[in-house]
Amino acid sequence: MAFDAATSAETPFVLAVPSKGRLQEAAAAFFARAGLELVQGRGARDYRGSLIGLPGVEVAYVSSAEIVAQLAAGAAHFGVAGEDLVREKIPDVEAKLELLSPLGFGHANVVVAAPRAWIDVRSMADLEDVASAYRASRGERMRVATKYVNLTRRFFAEQGVADYRVVESLGATEGAPAAGSAELIVDITTTGATLAANALKPLDDGIILKSQATLVASLTAPWGPRARRSARAILDRIAATEEARTSREVRARLPARAHLIVEKAAERFEAVAAGGENTDTQGFVALHCARAKAADLAGWLLEQGAERVSVAALEQVFDAVNPLYDALEKRIGAVAT
Repeated sequence: MAFDAATSAETPFVLAVPSKGRLQEAAAAFFARAGLELVQGRGARDYRGSLIGLPGVEVAYVSSAEIVAQLAAGAAHFGVAGEDLVREKIPDVEAKLELLSPLGFGHANVVVAAPRAWIDVRSMADLEDVASAYRASRGERMRVATKYVNLTRRFFAEQGVADYRVVESLGATEGAPAAGSAELIVDITTTGATLAANALKPLDDGIILKSQATLVASLTAPWGPRARRSARAILDRIAATEEARTSREVRARLPARAHLIVEKAAERFEAVAAGGENTDTQGFVALHCARAKAADLAGWLLEQGAERVSVAALEQVFDAVNPLYDALEKRIGAVAT
């Protein structure tokens, strides 16, 4: 085997994940479901780890803010971060990062919230009117307490609200109006219970961002051949697990060769043959379809003459085409030669 100096000189592929708390646990569970077990080196105090089965991958355990910083600087190839933090910290997100896939945990909304006592303020248009009146009567702008300074300014500009000033929050943002340090807030919420407890209400059209934990790729990281292979291996497993979660395998034996039935199943139920051949000489079929359509497909196969139909859950389904990796490769370009 020829020695590949360029590949051997590559730095490790770095996957950055949260270093503690529920986000770390959820990230570990997500990768484990995809057959990618995170191992934290010498224990919980070690900030470096690995992925079992992928020796070229180094796992970095860092804070959520540091994950975003490393991705932007190209020090990590992949990272798990909330979309709210990504879009707040990186103004030119599309130029530096590719948001590959939402991960299904860490859900929260960034919202504009006003005091419940403001009964005439339900929308951003109402807020614009109140802000103008506030400045006219008091000679100063209404204050908005938030940790999301950039998201707030962009959203308020889009909504045409100009008579306000940002008070950057260093503590519990939801307490700012009661403390007299701001008139309203922009903050992140999951259930709205904390806002309600502080006599605040989200505006009807005041959702700035619906956020969740997201797998993010750095466009400025070194994308040599080894890094691309690691990325493809990770994304293949993630895509295969998601495909299996949303699919079912439907098996049946029909009275005769069944290629026409398979073609009709594709048309009616968007089913695909599980193997390389649609049928065998005995009329056996194995089809994959969306989970929600499996029972209807099974019933239809019985109508076509099948005496027994089985429906099975799947563990992973790998396809030659992976939209997640294709999206990444489109952004990072062809491999250098």
